Formats: sequence, structure tokens, C-alpha cells
Amino acid sequence: MKIALMDSGIGLLAAATAVRRLRPDAELVLSSDPGSMPWGPRTPEDVTARALAVAEAAAAHRPDALIVACNTASVRALPALRARLEPGVPVIGTVPAIKPAAAGGGPVAIWATPATTGSPYQRGLIREFADGVTVTEVPCPGLADAVEHADQAGIDAAIAAAAARTPDDVRAVVLGCTHYELVAERVRAAVQQPGVAPLVLHGSAGAVAAQALRRIGEHPAPDAPANGSLTVLLGGREGTLPETALTYEEGRLLQAMSPAR
Repeated sequence: MKIALMDSGIGLLAAATAVRRLRPDAELVLSSDPGSMPWGPRTPEDVTARALAVAEAAAAHRPDALIVACNTASVRALPALRARLEPGVPVIGTVPAIKPAAAGGGPVAIWATPATTGSPYQRGLIREFADGVTVTEVPCPGLADAVEHADQAGIDAAIAAAAARTPDDVRAVVLGCTHYELVAERVRAAVQQPGVAPLVLHGSAGAVAAQALRRIGEHPAPDAPANGSLTVLLGGREGTLPETALTYEEGRLLQAMSPAR
């Protein structure tokens, strides 16, 4: 079994780690183009072209499924990716976890890139899944870029700015960009109010990993032999996990859980 994941940069680490935990025997192909990151400020046409290039690089390795581990690419390019690759390669998009967050009753905050915040796509998800729930859309300028470059001061500043825009009564935060899942506990620490119930964070990594297995008729087997290989594609060329990836627990786990090729 081979599962590919794509993103502009290292935001795919969280979903890749989720797949690895569910199926330690799965071959993973991580395809990104960090030189073009971030994709959020780019036009829909530009994002689609770049996403297709990253996806086709992954598809050349003949995966059984492709996870689009990027909210921006899922918003802008998912129809084009499916038109290009399916039915040969099932394509699984990443949707902000608004539905499970709203199921808790709220109030809910959705942290996302400025391009996604207030977009018709996100507003549609709120109408569909969070009707009657208080939802605050929180733009997080600079956070994905700071996470990508492991810029610790930039991460702290972006999180602090977003936390200041988050109402004090929020009880759940949707991490609406895959990069944000790499700093989830720092988000929690910034938003958590003293003396109230623990803040609930909702990412998408676990859900998309499970959905990828379902799409190819496989099941979780966390006790399977830990012999799944790891292929890293950077701008279409085979390489290694960037040093910045190894500053995050997910990157270190992927490297430790993947046999040398």
C-alpha cells in the first residue's frame, strides 16, 4: 500500500504522521514545493497550476491514493486534481473540522489563512455545519509561513495576534490550515483561559488519514510491521525531509518510524 500526500510545504507532516500511526507498513510519498510557499496569497489559477504539478510528481510514484494535505489547495484546486487523477488515484481533500467543532455547541473560532478566512468556501461550511452556533473567523497572517520556516519568534507573534482576535469565551478552535497543526499546543496555550474547561482543538489530520484508508478499502492496523518506506519529493525531485521539518515532533516521528531506503 502506498499513500501520497501533497502540500505547498511541511503542512503535510501532521497527516503523514497520522497515516504512519494507522498503518506503519504503508509506503509514504510526500510531495511539496516549498520554494513556492505560501500558496494562500496566490490567485486560484496559480494555486491550481502549482497543485497540479506537485500532485503529478506524486502520481508518478503510482500511489494508491493522494491526500491533499493543504486547505488552500483543497479550496482552490480539488476539482482540477480529481479531474486529472481520478479514477486511477483517489484524491482526498482537507476540509476544516467545522462540523465536529460545532457539534460541541460552541462558541467556536476558526483559525485560517487570510485568504481562506471569510471565503465563500469557509462561509458555506459554517452555514452547513454550524447553524445556530457562535462562530468567529480568525485570520492568522504570517503563521503558516513562520511554521514553514520554523521561525520561532514569528510563530509566537502570529499566534499571539490571532489569540488577541479570538473571543475569551471560545471553547473550541478549528485549525483551518494544516501548518497550524504542527504548533497546536502553542495555540492551545495562547487561547486557553484560566479557570475554564480545557480548550478543544480540531485538526483534520486524523480524519483525512482514515478517509484515505477507507477510499482504498483498507483498515487501520497500528500493530502492522513498521516497514513502510518514506519518499520525499521537493519540487518534483527526490530529497530528504527539510531540516525545518525535524524541529517538529511530527517530522522527527516520521523520520524515526521510516526505515532507511
